[in-house]
Parts: sequence; C-alpha cells; structure tokens
Amino acid sequence: MPAKTAGQLFDKVLIANRGEIALRVQRACRELGIKTVVVHSEADADAKYVRLADESVCIGPASSALSYLNIPAIISAAEVTDAQAIHPGYGFLSENADFAEKVEKSGFVFIGPRPDTIRLMGDKVNAKVAMTKAGIRCVPGSEAALPDDTTEVIRLARDIKYPVIIKAAGGGGGRGMRVVHTEAALLPAVSLTKAEASAAFGNPMVYMEKYLENPRHIEIQVLADEHKNAVFLFERDCSMQRRHQKIIEEAPAPDIAPRLLSRIGERAVEACRKIEYRGAGTFEFLFQEGEFYFIEMNTRIQVEHPVTELITGIDLVQQQLRVAAGQKLAFRQRDIVRRGHAIEYQRRRSRVLRAFSGPHYLLPRAGRARHPRRFPRLSELPRAAALRLAGRQSHRLRGHPRAGDRAHAHRALGNGRGRHQDQHLAASGVAARRYVPARRYVDPLSRAAD
Repeated sequence: MPAKTAGQLFDKVLIANRGEIALRVQRACRELGIKTVVVHSEADADAKYVRLADESVCIGPASSALSYLNIPAIISAAEVTDAQAIHPGYGFLSENADFAEKVEKSGFVFIGPRPDTIRLMGDKVNAKVAMTKAGIRCVPGSEAALPDDTTEVIRLARDIKYPVIIKAAGGGGGRGMRVVHTEAALLPAVSLTKAEASAAFGNPMVYMEKYLENPRHIEIQVLADEHKNAVFLFERDCSMQRRHQKIIEEAPAPDIAPRLLSRIGERAVEACRKIEYRGAGTFEFLFQEGEFYFIEMNTRIQVEHPVTELITGIDLVQQQLRVAAGQKLAFRQRDIVRRGHAIEYQRRRSRVLRAFSGPHYLLPRAGRARHPRRFPRLSELPRAAALRLAGRQSHRLRGHPRAGDRAHAHRALGNGRGRHQDQHLAASGVAARRYVPARRYVDPLSRAAD
C-alpha cells in the first residue's frame, strides 16, 4: 500500500458498496483525482458502477451476505489493489463498528467516524445518554433498556403516559418500532419488538419513549474533522413518511422559525465536538410545539444528501474524503450560505407520488467529469416554484414507476445584490458546486442498482 503523508489526499479508494452510492463516490473521487476500486457480486459484474470504475474485484455470489457483507473479502480486495482507504457508502456495512475497526487494524483508512463513535451512536439507548450529557433534549422515556420484569415495564409506561412507542436499541431504517395505545397491548408489543430486533439487528434490547402523535421529523446535517472543527449544513424536513419510511425530503423546512433551526444546529455542532465526531453525519429530531427532541444519529452519508448539496453548494462526499485524509474543514459556519429550495421524493411500486419531483439543476452524469458552468441568476422564488417543477417532472416519470426511483427539484435564489453562492464560498477558498440544467430527467445513479 503506497505511503500517504498527513493531509494528503488518497491515491486510490475502494468503494465497499454498489449501485447509486458507488457511482456517487466514484464521481467525487474522479473530481479529486483519486482512482477508484469497486467490489461487486457475480450478479453485478456488468453493472454501470463496475464498468465506470478504474478497477473492480468480484468478492462473491449474488447473496449480499456472501459478498457486500463479507468483511474479509472486502479487506482482501483492498489489499490486492493497493487501495489506501475504504468508503462504505450507505447501508450494508456503513454503520458497522466492527467493520470500521477491522479496516483500521488492517492498515487502511475508514472513510467515516471512528469505530467507537459508530458503536456509541449505533446503540440508541447509549446515544440518548450521550446527547443528554451534551445538552440536547431527548424524547421522554426509559433511561435504559427495558427490564425483563413485566411489572416494571407496565409501571414505566404509566409514568410516561400512553401512547408509547417501543423501539429496538440497535434498530434503524424505520424497523423495530411499535406504537402502543393501551396497557393490554403493551407486553405483546414488547415481546414482538424484542423478537424482531434480535432477528434483524442481532440485539434484542428495546427501550420505551413517549409517542408524539403529531410531530415534524427534522434532520440536521453536520460535518466535522479530527481537529474539532464542526459545522451544520442546515436542515432537511422528512416529515412525510409511510410506515416509518421517508417518502419526501425537502430543504429548507417550511414553517419553522429560523432561530429555532439555528439553535438546534448549534447544539448538534457542540455535540459533535463533545463526542469527537469525524466526517459527515445526521442528527434526527422530532419537532412538536416549538421543541426539538433527539431520536437518533446516522453516522454515515445518507441517501438524501443531495438535498443539502443543492442548497449549500458543498459536495458532502468530497468533504468525507478530505476529512478522512486528515484535512481541516476549509470553511466556517458563517461561510455556508443557503440558497433555494430542494425536494427529493421516493417513488414506490405500491404508491407513486406525483406531487413532488422534477429537477431544475441536476447532478452531473455519473462517471463523467464535467466542467462547471455558471447557471443563470434567478429572481427570488418561493417554495411553490420548486413544487411546480416537482409536479412537472413527476408527470414525465409517470411511465416509469420503479421502486426506489428518486428525483430532485431545485431553484437557486438570488440575494438581490447580484452575488452568487459560489462567490460567498470562494472567499473562504471553497469551490462551490454548480449544477447544469437538463431538458429531461435522466438519473443513471438511481437506476444503476436496478
């Protein structure tokens, strides 16, 4: 493995994932002059992300358990290709602390938080304790995992007051949760959730929280380096969900006072410093009656990260690579300027949402480095303009109701003084991201995995 000096970018990165996120990481690496290695199963040998990579290694059969979750095979692929770092993407092993630890013990750089941080925030009970110590309010509930004593569980639910929600301590992705409205349904719900948690996450621990019946779901995107510099890149509103799965993400969050959003963003940044967080991450909150309640932290890049990139002009994946290489963040909080309104929606076979979609400025095509072009300055447009674009694009996509298809809508807002977002960021030495208008929607990233 080639030697790398502190702060120097990697020469070669292995991407331990597939499909859309593998293409997304390839694009960021290509723009930074980094070579890429992808791993793939036998079933994905001809996938687009494999064809576009500099090198590829087959690590097993079609089953994810024997390929993309095969830790020894992934590390061996990094060794034989002389990669210096491993990017886990999202899903699969991205929040597996044991994987991150084995990567670092094998002499590679894990592009993400430290293993101890992943382990801390991956256990929701411990994460709540850590956030309470950091001064962030959490949803009222049990301070530890629920005991085996059924009498104590019933007493705790009465103290919290119904309805309550039972959650898996190691859960995520909307799984391992049950809402309980009556005492008669409590113990069966606890038993079912424990069984599901044990089968799905290998951790039967569950805890209890007060169920907020009419909250907003708000995410705060953060970036932090190993030099204790941290910033927040505003919020995303993912309140529209189906079966605890996010359907629509948008930024800025409508109808929430900016001072409240700034305050919770600052608290998230302070929490990052206290837990010595490194890389990109997302704090998730429930917002009800003017209060934010912490529920969990995602210690990885998220599927919906382009929403934040569109309104800030900051490439989150490139920042992940720079931070992992030991570089300091090249900007401070005051340098980050929000422009426009961005929407991302998820189309599913069971229900196609036609109200939201439609890009105005698209991410460049995966695998091809494009020269940035300045987009035209637009007069200030309200959120409704982005929604109109979304509806127009949804109509175009009506004939392709694929599960997992996603689209983005974005409008750039002028500030009334003739200045552009990239000029604000250029003052701090940050290259702003500019997006190229497209006549029709073609998203190779989201369909590469199909």
